[in-house]
Amino acid sequence: MMQFDYPTDPQEIERRSFAQIRELTDLSRFDPEQQQVAMRLVHTSGDPGIVNDLQFSPNAVMAGIEALQRGAPVLCDVEMVRQGVSRRYLKGEVLCFINSETVSERAKQRGETRNMAAMAEWSGHLAGSVVAIGNAPTALFRLLELLYAGAPRPALIIGMPVGFISAQESKQTLFEHAPVQLDTPCITLLGRRGGSTLTAATVNALARLTQGLRY
Repeated sequence: MMQFDYPTDPQEIERRSFAQIRELTDLSRFDPEQQQVAMRLVHTSGDPGIVNDLQFSPNAVMAGIEALQRGAPVLCDVEMVRQGVSRRYLKGEVLCFINSETVSERAKQRGETRNMAAMAEWSGHLAGSVVAIGNAPTALFRLLELLYAGAPRPALIIGMPVGFISAQESKQTLFEHAPVQLDTPCITLLGRRGGSTLTAATVNALARLTQGLRY
């Protein structure tokens, strides 16, 4: 059997990976807790430059940590985000309603995306939650509309939908509106980049911080 020379110890791989991330990434504008999120996104994307688009509203990381520590649910726009969130350090549920029985029919009747229709199921879980939107700009816009209409406020919004149609606009709108007008902290990745893996990675970084774990 052909054999190759490569590291196999997971702890050693992780240690070397994050050592390189610290060397290659400019983390100077982030506080120590924000750096943990930033490094996790670099690790997930393989791109140190991704931190140039990363934005935290004031107190966003601490709001997420405190919410997860008290067992707040994590509300996800798609199953890929839900599946990517590690339950290892979480006390609360990780929820996604996009495949609920009524969602598809509701979306057809209203002429909207399933992501938008699924948010009708969020009302009983939204207060004090951690929202993780990594796929659908329409879900992020709908969430902001619901909050302006008086819906319960989550503890933190992680908004990182990916794509070319409305993705960067939705994240810019989140960053401009949520922290001040809606009094809701947020973490976002401005521009077109984003996605389920990066959103889940952000939740996982916050979950590690609830245990005092740092790279």
